[in-house]
Amino acid sequence: MELFTTAEAAAYLRLKERKIYEMVAEGTVPCTKVTGRWLFPKAELDHWLFASVTRPAGMARRDAAPIVGGSHDPLLEWALRESGSGLATLAVGSEAGLDRFLAGETLAAAIHLHTLEDPGADANVAVMQARGDLQDAVMIGFCRREQGLLLPPGNPLKLGSIEDVLEKRARMALRPKGAGAQLLLLALLHRAKALVTQLVSVSPVCPTGPDVAQAIRAGRADAGIATRAVADSAGLDFLPIAWEPFDLVMRQRDYFHPPLQALVTFLRTGEFAARAQEMGGYDLAECGSVRFVN
Repeated sequence: MELFTTAEAAAYLRLKERKIYEMVAEGTVPCTKVTGRWLFPKAELDHWLFASVTRPAGMARRDAAPIVGGSHDPLLEWALRESGSGLATLAVGSEAGLDRFLAGETLAAAIHLHTLEDPGADANVAVMQARGDLQDAVMIGFCRREQGLLLPPGNPLKLGSIEDVLEKRARMALRPKGAGAQLLLLALLHRAKALVTQLVSVSPVCPTGPDVAQAIRAGRADAGIATRAVADSAGLDFLPIAWEPFDLVMRQRDYFHPPLQALVTFLRTGEFAARAQEMGGYDLAECGSVRFVN
């Protein structure tokens, strides 16, 4: 998430800093206070600006691009194609995908979030409940996925935990900041009382799970976090860590339009269930259900 200081927010909005402080005091601009300092999320400012635009009578609101942004998932990618939805994917990570969705750039966001403190918390629902700018949003369950450590065949370093990764100085493939897998890694390190800087990380970062798998297969990395489906398709060993909810966030008005309806309808088919079973590491118990609505 990109954060502006007061001076940066003033420059972005083309206002004086004094005016920004007045708006903060009045509660009329989105902001947050961290250790006594006001910060302004760029995505929130963008949404605030778009929401306050005055349009001439009869002028329709700009439609979002027919894209599901956010986290990458091979089953979702396949379902979008086979459902005939006409929707494309944009793999930018869960947090960035949610920001783009809120800015009106995409039709939906695919998310899987994690908290540092509580490994059992449903972070997707918690984030939806905490946000004040999702009054017309609905979150549809896509699946639960098994996440874990991808390892070379035979697990030559005998890695069994994040503590082993740290102790044995295993080369770790990282995901971009804000990606769900990276949030999970940060949570694991937090519980191990370790920092990401203590890892032996490889560069560049891996945009998606398949990129992590490729880094390991090429011998550039010893481990990385991705789903069981990715590990199986790449012929890699897999050390399970957690089952996580993987959800689609969309506007209520868009849910009933043909592209998303084509996808949601396809999720109920036997063809989709068979594909999920074949790929491995998916639980479809909540697939297609409304997990959150405002």
